[in-house]
Amino acid sequence: MDWLETLVVVVHVVIAVALVGLVLIQQGKGADAGAAFGGGASQTVFGSQGSGSFLTRLTTLLAVVFFVTSFSLAIFAKERAEVAGEAGIPVVQESSEASAPVNVEESEAESGESSSEDELPELE
Repeated sequence: MDWLETLVVVVHVVIAVALVGLVLIQQGKGADAGAAFGGGASQTVFGSQGSGSFLTRLTTLLAVVFFVTSFSLAIFAKERAEVAGEAGIPVVQESSEASAPVNVEESEAESGESSSEDELPELE
């Protein structure tokens, strides 16, 4: 299972870098107005129609794969957290006592102990 998680992480990073590159390659919507005044669109690699549909579809595909790998990594992380809890590694849990504020003076008065700042505990 470890090799599968490593493979998903590698694919995730490669897809992330490819998405950044594809987004930077694409032209904005305002670039179409410049092509109407002799922008030389017929000399592009992707043809006279431009690279819009090809790059848009490729970006969409890579985005879907990126979300799938993100979801897969979240499942792997959840499984690791469950295994850590079963192995005896301490897990932080919220309790109802932690949410209620406790007055230190009242709790010591109930237990019969008194504390003052002048008294120091004895070391044995």
